[in-house]
Amino acid sequence: MTEDLVLDTHSLVWLVEGDPSLGQQARRSAQASLQADRLSVSAISFWEIAMLVRSGRLGLAMAVAEWHRRTLDLGIIEAPVTGQIGILAGELDGLPGDPADRIITATALLQGHTLLTADQRILGWSGAVLRLDARE
Repeated sequence: MTEDLVLDTHSLVWLVEGDPSLGQQARRSAQASLQADRLSVSAISFWEIAMLVRSGRLGLAMAVAEWHRRTLDLGIIEAPVTGQIGILAGELDGLPGDPADRIITATALLQGHTLLTADQRILGWSGAVLRLDARE
């Protein structure tokens, strides 16, 4: 059965850009979810990508707005950041990391989806979110 997946920001970039950092199993899972219209990403990931490009830590072959449009054209679903997600993100006990990580994790939790991430802080977190290691 195909899983409903939420991509962490780096997993999104790795998938769209064909980066080999995304493991073969993770890539197969993401592709299967995409084909079943069950692959999503938090809107906050596009903010993170814009900030990474602006700081020079990420290079894209096009403007971020164009990359965003092309990514959604692939069929990846953009999950909005809602008040409910924001509240849950603030209430996640023991999850270290920046606010975007908390929002992405809360998005997966509220949707009941599996989070595809390579972030060791999220992978090692004792919280209830389902997760797959993006490097495998």
